[in-house]
Amino acid sequence: MQVTVDVKGEDTHEVDAEEPTYADLLAAVDLSPHEASVLVDGSPVPEDQPVETDRVTVLRLIKGG
Repeated sequence: MQVTVDVKGEDTHEVDAEEPTYADLLAAVDLSPHEASVLVDGSPVPEDQPVETDRVTVLRLIKGG
């Protein structure tokens, strides 16, 4: 399955994986679920769910203290 991963404010990546989860897509663009969220049609999705779309948006989370 080929998925377009749009990292907001950064690059767009084409990821090719067999039965990926959303966590697999994050790993493919060198991010972890602790530092980014995956959105499908503007709504967040759990990282352990199988990917059922060909385009996702990744939003990096901001940490502060």
